[in-house]
Amino acid sequence: MVRVFEMPRLTILLRHALPKFVEGVIAPVAVFYAALMFLGFHGALIVAVGWVYLGVLWRLVRRRPVPGTLLLALIGVTARAAVSAATGSIVLYFLQPTLGTVVVSMAFLASVPLRRPLAQKLAVDMVPLPDAFLAHERVRQFFLRISLLWSMVLLANAAITLWLLLSQSIGVFLWVRTGVVAALGAAAIGVSVFGFRRLLRHVNAESGPAGAEPATAGTS
Repeated sequence: MVRVFEMPRLTILLRHALPKFVEGVIAPVAVFYAALMFLGFHGALIVAVGWVYLGVLWRLVRRRPVPGTLLLALIGVTARAAVSAATGSIVLYFLQPTLGTVVVSMAFLASVPLRRPLAQKLAVDMVPLPDAFLAHERVRQFFLRISLLWSMVLLANAAITLWLLLSQSIGVFLWVRTGVVAALGAAAIGVSVFGFRRLLRHVNAESGPAGAEPATAGTS
């Protein structure tokens, strides 16, 4: 008997994701901008790198697992700071992740014609989805559409970021870009979650007979 799958409540997902978003997106911008005003460019680079390293060290001291996103941030901010310090260019500090965003956007886009949607792989990394559920044709089509959506969102983020970086002051760039990225990301997440919940209702109605035991994320 195929067991239906139920997604965890949105409040549970938000409680899990929001602290990481604040730590990884909002706080670094605030820290860098504050340091830039008082310590100058090189001082801001040191503080930005130190912020991420302290986050990792704090978890190691308290014997807590270090999230993969934080490790990636540590590698990224170190490389960005090294290149920017060597060239003395603040533009390069912000240009590097923008180019990375374009690459990720193209990866999402390329996964669609290959029929190996990147959105599905990321979803499985975050929430253990049953193989029978993933094999459903409606589910495969959903993840293909969501991969295309995220490709367009990331490409729009990169284009807006590049325009702001080349046309506005660093202060305006930092805060407007953060707001735009957060707004576009939130909209894409909202569409993804709403679409996934709608998908679950259809798939569960097709494959879950009356009285079937629901399988939530994390169950086997």
